Amino acid sequence: MQPGLARKTGTPQDNALKEGDAAYDADDYVKAAAAYKKASKLDAKDPAPWVGLARIAIAKTGVATDYASAPNNAAILAAVEDLKKALKLDPNFAPAHIETGRALLILGKADEALLALRKATSLAPTDPEAHSALGIALLATGQGDEAVRELARAAELDPNNIARLTNLGTALILRARTAEAIQAFERAAFLAPDDPRVRSDLGTAYLAQHDLQKAMPHLRRAVQLAPDNASYHSNLGYALQLQADHAGAIAEYRKAIELDPKLGSAWINLGTALAQTGKRDEARKAFEHAAALDPTDPRPRANLQELAAPADAGAPQADGGRR
Repeated sequence: MQPGLARKTGTPQDNALKEGDAAYDADDYVKAAAAYKKASKLDAKDPAPWVGLARIAIAKTGVATDYASAPNNAAILAAVEDLKKALKLDPNFAPAHIETGRALLILGKADEALLALRKATSLAPTDPEAHSALGIALLATGQGDEAVRELARAAELDPNNIARLTNLGTALILRARTAEAIQAFERAAFLAPDDPRVRSDLGTAYLAQHDLQKAMPHLRRAVQLAPDNASYHSNLGYALQLQADHAGAIAEYRKAIELDPKLGSAWINLGTALAQTGKRDEARKAFEHAAALDPTDPRPRANLQELAAPADAGAPQADGGRR
């Protein structure tokens, strides 16, 4: 949840902001917009109402707040313009810089987001969202070590927030700091034991540590909690394949493909499992399908080359999870 924009001064304008914050938190965007517009009329020089309206515009799109999840989205581009109005009123209003950075991340504009979020953390050094968004911008621009520091700071400031912990864990995995990532994911799983993404993240982290015994319960639980998620089935299939349960792995890969026919990693791993069981023709078709899905991915063609080698040369090996 984003911090409210009201300042607790008790003025009519601040009460309107408070009303807008409450309505926004309740997903009543019509009521929230009316309240923020009222606040703007009561004090035209206050940047806070513009930030509130931008938050509403972004939320109403329904897009994921992941990096580059909605490039060129018209509503989010319009929200950025509203945020520019806020910053024109007060260039040092930290919430406007934070929301600008978040919007630019969604648009895939990492370099611009980085500038906004560095400014945000300098103005609001104890705001966890500022540090979290900055960490994501740093990851997007290839600055992994600094990203981990920012995401760790966000988790420190907001220790019971699941997203802060999973973002930190993911960044640590990318830096090959698996043991630390597991600590973050374990904390998230303690706080949200029935969150399928947390379970899957923790399971795949244990896979990265080659600990199948600890990985399997979490991967199975993720599938139980979210049976329609293709990636969770694919990750479980990979773990089963590592256990030499090829029949179980193939069943999970096929289920993943049924749910998401464009999940390339599932096609690749299906091919490797089929090859390992001697079903080379079926394996070839799986690899060819994966290659057609993404002609730039070298893995399917490498597997096809291995498959074309003599039968005693060994079967292609499965690719990892977390796809």
